[in-house]
Amino acid sequence: MSSADPFALPLDQLRQRTSEKWRRYPADVLPLWVAEMDVALAAPVVESLVTAARSGDLGYPSPARYLEALASFAARHWGWEPDVSRAQAVGNVMGGVSAAVSVLTDPGDTVVVNCPVYPPFYSYVARAGRVVAEAPLTPAGRIDLEALEAAFAQARERSTHPAYLLCSPHNPTGTLHRPDELAAAADLARHHGLRVISDEIHAPLVLEGTFTPLLSLESGRDAVALLSASKAFNLAGAPGAVLVAGPEAGDVRSLLATRSVPGPSHLGVVAQTAALRDGDAWLDAVLAHLLAQRDRLAERLTTLLPEVHYTPGDATYLAWLDARDLHLATPAVDSPAELDGLTGPAAWLLAHARVALSDGAAFGTGGVGHVRLNFATSPEVLDEALARIAEALGTVG
Repeated sequence: MSSADPFALPLDQLRQRTSEKWRRYPADVLPLWVAEMDVALAAPVVESLVTAARSGDLGYPSPARYLEALASFAARHWGWEPDVSRAQAVGNVMGGVSAAVSVLTDPGDTVVVNCPVYPPFYSYVARAGRVVAEAPLTPAGRIDLEALEAAFAQARERSTHPAYLLCSPHNPTGTLHRPDELAAAADLARHHGLRVISDEIHAPLVLEGTFTPLLSLESGRDAVALLSASKAFNLAGAPGAVLVAGPEAGDVRSLLATRSVPGPSHLGVVAQTAALRDGDAWLDAVLAHLLAQRDRLAERLTTLLPEVHYTPGDATYLAWLDARDLHLATPAVDSPAELDGLTGPAAWLLAHARVALSDGAAFGTGGVGHVRLNFATSPEVLDEALARIAEALGTVG
């Protein structure tokens, strides 16, 4: 494997992995669904974990260096240095989101989201005893201020302390929100009395343009943000996240202390710290590969699958594909378990093309007929997946 290409991993080697991505489906299925990359880890991360294990450094976590590494990473990449005195390490981003929702809103309050959006936004909010309200993105995948205005007004009428759960950059569309869009959305939220909780886990994965942390904006000073190296450095198995409260967000850390919010494991701290502190060169190579893969996907879709509509995003390694013109219904199978709960195009492609994609219906209003494809793999795997889909469409009625 070339050190310049962390994605140069053969398929037979990838199939030896024991993560959910490679174990959920039978071996003949190409898995391009969950947000996990087919990549070799950054050398500093590997070295940090090996060193910890060999030296017996497997004790209780001490996250101060993790917070400092994140602050340094943010300063280098985004020109913003979060205040570590207003930050707290948490176990993972969605755990931090759930904790923030629990302390900033009351049971039964409304939490506004921009759909289509990451499915756990719905499940975690519901689990916290709050109610989701949708403000759909525009057809181009941008924040729709009119939809937000309407959703915020209704949330204010129905709730004591409503909130706005922002996904920035956006999953599944790959939209990189512009500073003016973020400022306008945060201003609207403040006008209607909603607190903003920003999930920024994909922030290091910007392919074109520059990420803007919400808390770096004047209008985001009372917001709360969740950041992590987990997605960008492929560390779902060594997770961690940092919750940062803006300078006008109040004493969120004290409120969190009343909720017994789980923190990261020691190995999560070790891995995430090494990634943020020493992983820039590796990340640069990953981003170059992902940009090429995004463009390769767009080109191949135009040639092989012109009825599938795709607007390439400026961030993440996730592609939101509109497959409605294919008219693919959930197929009839001998056992429902064969489809793993998928519907529509995702179910059809699993059954007939043996390619696993995420079901768009799970992403809320506007998701039916869509699929989410993870292109963080090798060109060979991506090409094979698209060829399988094209062949299945040509041979199955």
